[in-house]
Amino acid sequence: MPFDENVFVNCPFDEKYVPLLRPLLFTVIYLGLKPRIALEAIDSGEQRLDKIVKLIRDSKYSIHDLSRSEAAEAGEMYRLNMPFELGIDFGCRIFGTPKLKGKRTLVLEAKPHRYKASISDLSGADIECHDDEPYKVIGVVRNWLKNVCLAQAAGPALISSAFSDFMAQNFDALTKLGFSKHDVERLPVGELIERMETWVIANASGYLVSAPVTRNA
Repeated sequence: MPFDENVFVNCPFDEKYVPLLRPLLFTVIYLGLKPRIALEAIDSGEQRLDKIVKLIRDSKYSIHDLSRSEAAEAGEMYRLNMPFELGIDFGCRIFGTPKLKGKRTLVLEAKPHRYKASISDLSGADIECHDDEPYKVIGVVRNWLKNVCLAQAAGPALISSAFSDFMAQNFDALTKLGFSKHDVERLPVGELIERMETWVIANASGYLVSAPVTRNA
């Protein structure tokens, strides 16, 4: 997969984040890019950190969601995986080859300025907030991709409509294949991405209000 088309996604993998992860992945795919995420394939023999570093190096674009970094309840440890991977990405961009210096990064949070309590070094950076709302995730990711690499792109409302149709049709297709509702909810990320890509190829032309998106040179 070409470096210029890969979007590394660094986010939580818990069930509570799934309603945000799905529209995030769908938006990237709908706009003609390829999401790269640690859960896209499972290999027990591959070191997780090595895999993450490779995904970051192979991706010109990165989306880092820090909205689940805090402890959820008293006594729970603070979660550092997302900030750690963000640091790797920044280091790759700053100290890497000329190609890697051209990387572009989007940092997401749930609430404005909350990140300052844990990563004050990001003060002054452009952090986008989604308020834990799926539609806002679509808008923020769409607008960022339009700004950094797309000559034109369908609007958030259109992408949201397509996403809703995908979810309904995907559920029906999977249940016919013998999946329970619980199975559908726990569909592996790699398989979900494959089904999104197949659906977009087959259906996106019915949703675009103009010519398909094209990437800037």
